[in-house]
Amino acid sequence: MENAAIAVRREKNRRLRGLGAALLEKIVPPLLVLVTVVGLWELLVSLTGTPKYLLPRPSDIWQAALAKRGALLESVGTTIVESLFGFAISLALGISLAMLLACSKWVERSVYPYAIVLQTVPIVAVAPIIVIWFGAGMNAIVAISFLLSFFPIFSNTLIGLNSTDKNLKNLFFLYNASKLQTLFQLRLPAALPYILGGLKISCSMSIMGAIVGEYIAGIGGGKGGLGYSITVAASRLETSYLFACGLSSSLLGIGFFLAINAASNRLLRSWHESEMKS
Repeated sequence: MENAAIAVRREKNRRLRGLGAALLEKIVPPLLVLVTVVGLWELLVSLTGTPKYLLPRPSDIWQAALAKRGALLESVGTTIVESLFGFAISLALGISLAMLLACSKWVERSVYPYAIVLQTVPIVAVAPIIVIWFGAGMNAIVAISFLLSFFPIFSNTLIGLNSTDKNLKNLFFLYNASKLQTLFQLRLPAALPYILGGLKISCSMSIMGAIVGEYIAGIGGGKGGLGYSITVAASRLETSYLFACGLSSSLLGIGFFLAINAASNRLLRSWHESEMKS
């Protein structure tokens, strides 16, 4: 009994060591690149004497972020809320519309071209109309975020639903499964990798849409998001804070992507090759 407990403990320690080595293998190389780039940036800007308003050093950006951390965190929080609303609406409508089109080729051929047209229209051309319809502020920003993040989810979901194995669909047909049963029990689970792939694209697009919306339809003061903060910093030549806002938006996009990627790994790792460990 004691030997079995020791063996279990050893196996657990071996797995922990393997997990630690895998994490180091993933984290150390990009961390080294980051440290190298930041160090060279700091050194070259200091040696060349480049003015801070043209290109600040990383240390200047850090100091600006610390000096205005309250306003920066408030802007980040506002942008997160706007992005999440836009992303959630695009998720619900994108998957629902894709399921509707997947049930009927006639509907797909009738509606899909207009979805493509919606995607190809420049958002700066549509944004003023959105502001007229929804008014300046949160509603217009969420609408713009939705427009930018909708198509990847919709398109990937539709491709996934139409890529279901024909043999499996024939099997469901032989068992007299209805269209809805086939859709929810076969086609939708089979399309899950495509849906999650679309979410990875759309989560970043929703942030981009929110920031673009803040440029065009945002409001200032304490309710301004990162787009508003970037606009104000640029107008005042506060380049260090401008970089801090830009890097915050990048970190926000990375955070959204990692969250979706973690969900994808959890949902697919037991059965899909894209997430299974080799």
